[in-house]
Amino acid sequence: MNGVNDLMNISYINPFIEATSNVFKQTTGIEVSIGKLYLKPPTYNVSGVIIVVGVVGAIKGKAVLFFDNDFACKVASAMMMGMPVNELDDLSKSALSELANMILGNTATVFYKNGYKIDITPPSILTGSNIEITSDKQQTICIPLVTENNVSLMELSVAFVEA
Repeated sequence: MNGVNDLMNISYINPFIEATSNVFKQTTGIEVSIGKLYLKPPTYNVSGVIIVVGVVGAIKGKAVLFFDNDFACKVASAMMMGMPVNELDDLSKSALSELANMILGNTATVFYKNGYKIDITPPSILTGSNIEITSDKQQTICIPLVTENNVSLMELSVAFVEA
């Protein structure tokens, strides 16, 4: 995993992977698999749709979901029972925020079952190009979600420290 195991307790990463895999399939019906995890630099730029959820408790930090714009529309459409989404409006952004909320809520449940208590903040959504994300003093692990064509159109990046 390119140094991921050496730098961070993998038992803290697995709940994010488990929850993301389960919730994404159940809520969207879109088939994805987990790509190869990798470390991101402390500061990186992203474009598209970004959803940030804070994490506090046994670990503290943040989880950041990144969507390619077209894939975000496809996911929002799936979340809204197939209603066509050609561009993101308030309703479709709300659907994407709810997906992030469900993923991180499920992550908190997995942590709890493993003996750790964490809480999450409400999601914040950003859209645009070349948005800079900084995770000062925290390693950022990227969990790519890969489509059947082996393309990554969504990533979950997790940056935290043990509390």
